[in-house]
Amino acid sequence: MRTSALPFTLFAIIIILSCLVSSGAEGRDSLHRSLRKYQNSMVSPEALKRLSRVDHLVHYFAGFSYFVPKHTVSPDFIRALILAESGADPQAVSSKNALGLGQILLSTGRSAGRELAESTTHFRYVSKKRLRNLRANDLLDPAINILLTCYLVAKYNYKFDGKLDLVVSAWNAGENTESLQNGRHAPYKETENLIGKINGYYVYLLKNKTYR
Repeated sequence: MRTSALPFTLFAIIIILSCLVSSGAEGRDSLHRSLRKYQNSMVSPEALKRLSRVDHLVHYFAGFSYFVPKHTVSPDFIRALILAESGADPQAVSSKNALGLGQILLSTGRSAGRELAESTTHFRYVSKKRLRNLRANDLLDPAINILLTCYLVAKYNYKFDGKLDLVVSAWNAGENTESLQNGRHAPYKETENLIGKINGYYVYLLKNKTYR
């Protein structure tokens, strides 16, 4: 995920090695079950149509090097995360009040927004003023949500050395989860299913470019 274009075969090797290295036997087996469950994921025409409406924002915000010079997040990974989290519905609200395309909690969005507002980078589509004072409705704005999604994925990618299971664990369960500090993915079924879903959609998008 540290580069903007991972070939399918390389990605498959990375996800397998990541799971083998960072999980114990029980965690590895349950995670592999989730990966197998979603390995043949398909994306509906309706979801692809919704995704196409915001694809210019994904392409734009995924192109920034937020933490490491010349290292950007994969646009297809961001697309896969959006599909897994919200079905590409910008108005999606979860039972836990996670909001928008990437299903971001307001507390997480506010923290990331302040960090971006203090940076020297300026963005089209989103003002520093809005980032500095985020409100819940702001997370339903596709531009703001996608910017925060790209930034947070880049942050977790940098912090957890590009290991996909740890990056998604940080995204879903929080970057300070105890298991992550010990180099293991968060041992929650919801997290493992999200890893499987994102992996499945990522593979699908890498193999099918007709949605662009």
